[in-house]
Amino acid sequence: MGKKYPVLKPSEVVTILEKLGFQEVRQRGAHKQMRHPDGRGSTVPCHKGRDLSPIILRQIAKDIDLTVDELLKYR
Repeated sequence: MGKKYPVLKPSEVVTILEKLGFQEVRQRGAHKQMRHPDGRGSTVPCHKGRDLSPIILRQIAKDIDLTVDELLKYR
């Protein structure tokens, strides 16, 4: 059985990414594309009234070459 990760709001994930040095480069619909100056990037779905599942959180962490635990340290 895998480790349980929290369900976060999209705004929380965007704030975490901004603390890590990412900036929003564009938004298309409800998807914000975040990019770091070193080239790493990820897309955060920001649908109104919907939280991000641990699966999406894991994918965002993978996109930016971190583990979910490392990502959550900046929460």
